[in-house]
Amino acid sequence: MKSAVIQLPGLNRDRDMIAALTKVSGRSPVTVWQTETEIPDVDLIVLPGGFSYGDYLRCGAIAARMPVMKAVAEKAAKGVMVIGVCNGFQILLESGLLPGALMRNASLKFVCREVKLQVANANTAFTRSYAPGQIIRCPVAHHDGNYFTDSKTLERIEGEGQVVFRYVEGTNPNGSINDIAAIVNRGGNVLGIMPHPENLIESAHGGTDGRLLFESVLGKAA
Repeated sequence: MKSAVIQLPGLNRDRDMIAALTKVSGRSPVTVWQTETEIPDVDLIVLPGGFSYGDYLRCGAIAARMPVMKAVAEKAAKGVMVIGVCNGFQILLESGLLPGALMRNASLKFVCREVKLQVANANTAFTRSYAPGQIIRCPVAHHDGNYFTDSKTLERIEGEGQVVFRYVEGTNPNGSINDIAAIVNRGGNVLGIMPHPENLIESAHGGTDGRLLFESVLGKAA
């Protein structure tokens, strides 16, 4: 399975993501710079975390307007799998590829720690290797991870199973509505996730709970 990692100024988790994709798939992803207008023929596109453009305007807002994001949107419309992690999630929201917004953490502080997630929907291409309701560990590192959307949209995404991970009660690090940690689009091929599964895929990380997400999606077109 072929994958690509999008690179923009300020995204500092690209090497972590490249390592994770390589370890799980056995194949190094291609990297695509922000000014590119085309993305090679791949099965998976990943927007890693970090601080694209320093978050100076609004998290992900500037990155969402770079030429490469039009190419990402075109690929997504054709069914190519897309993952946005942390700042990548913010970029997907700013691009309109996912509904809602990510606001400042309720504590108004940067949070960097491990949380517990519950698999809210195990019937997606990103979670099919997990058991329904499974509790996993995953690290977070963000200042603007407080997911919010209007009541009508919230009712829809909840009703249609678009919420795929939730923070376990008592571990929500940001005040996210309904403890939402990750969502997919209506087509099921675009995932936005605030925690960092790429940082918990091998024993050297202290656990492998994040590995199953990559095994799920990388097996999709294997």
